[in-house]
Amino acid sequence: MDIPTQTVDVSDCEAMRMCHQLARSQGLLCGPVSGMNVAAALKVAQTLIEKEHRKEGTSNKDKAPIIICTVLPDNGIKYLDTLFNACWIKASYGIELEAIEPLNRQFKESSSSFEKLQAFRVVDIIGETPLIDLTHYVNNVNDCKARLLAKVEFFNPGFSIKDRIVRNIFTTAEKNGVLQPGMTVVAASSGNTGAATAMMCAIRGYKCIITTSQKCSQEKMDAIRAYGAELLVSPPGAQEGDENHYMNMAKNMAKTNPDWFDVDQYQNPYNPEAHCLTLGPEIWEQTNGKITHFIAAGSTGGTVCGTTRCLKERNPNIRSVLADPVGSIFTEYFHKRTHGKPGKFLVEGVGKGSIPGCMDIDVIDEVLPVKDCQAFRMCSKMAREEGILAGGSAGLNVFAGIVLANRLTTPGIVVTVLPDSGIKYQSKVYCREWLETNQVL
Repeated sequence: MDIPTQTVDVSDCEAMRMCHQLARSQGLLCGPVSGMNVAAALKVAQTLIEKEHRKEGTSNKDKAPIIICTVLPDNGIKYLDTLFNACWIKASYGIELEAIEPLNRQFKESSSSFEKLQAFRVVDIIGETPLIDLTHYVNNVNDCKARLLAKVEFFNPGFSIKDRIVRNIFTTAEKNGVLQPGMTVVAASSGNTGAATAMMCAIRGYKCIITTSQKCSQEKMDAIRAYGAELLVSPPGAQEGDENHYMNMAKNMAKTNPDWFDVDQYQNPYNPEAHCLTLGPEIWEQTNGKITHFIAAGSTGGTVCGTTRCLKERNPNIRSVLADPVGSIFTEYFHKRTHGKPGKFLVEGVGKGSIPGCMDIDVIDEVLPVKDCQAFRMCSKMAREEGILAGGSAGLNVFAGIVLANRLTTPGIVVTVLPDSGIKYQSKVYCREWLETNQVL
């Protein structure tokens, strides 16, 4: 088949619609040029298909497959306040967001329509994230040659480590018949699990409702909505245990609606299992089994506990350290197995005011408390010196990892995680006004 050379006209409105269709049907949060490229590719495909149908004397089996490639230049999280903002769309195009129909959706586990192509679905590119070297931040004052490495988890398609657990929870629930077509999925989240759940629902065709708190950044809230999910935010001041706390909102809605599926990331055993099946083995292989310490903050406990179990099965001498924001109850609970009221802390997605079922404190060897200011300064340092734009929990993990590595008196390999992207926190962690208002500069 001759490759046609032509131009394809795509209007702003068509590009915008395609961006929303990709987000709601494929779980792809893309920028406007990506929407334009895909819309143009579909027009070319339709033209070629019609041309093939007009040919006479050629059976379908004799026809070569039409393979069209395009590019998705950037991610849609950069355009949440415009392209994915209902008010902006209404003002710019006179279109109600709800009027944009999703693409036809047919989810299959297979990677590609053509077996020999190296082409994947969104769910196939979750995990296998790179491990980067941050050893130059370690002073090595004891001349022990300690190394600090970090898994770049914002390379996942939903821009966070939570894609791992949501995929495992959905796949297992569908296999067990607990999650079936036509059901509504509800999830309580501080943001990232909500976005991952909304993304997975878009791919697999479920209605999605996410509950969160006022602490969740605006960027994460907008991302959840961009995937087509309904977002419910608990009222200011709601405490864990209150009926109107976001965790209880999701739990109560699932209880009163039998055809709803609750992701329940805080108690769901398939949360830590996901890390035991994926993150742990990846770290072991990428370090050639030489990892000596794993350090990560916890909220549900899934990441640190699931990964620790996997690593300790391979080498019981590996030390597991929980990095904990000052104000979280985990530090006190680790030392006393009791806890008082939580204090205030600003780092999102880590720390807690109660003990989730997925937090197995017995697999933890040590807890390192980290202040908000230490976490946020580390974020700024990584952005300006390494070009790594990461979220507050990544700053917390790396700061704690440096402290741990500097204490070692024998050679060791310390591994941590960068859970999500800093682009989700431009209005907070990377906003000088917000930092000054919250007195963390």
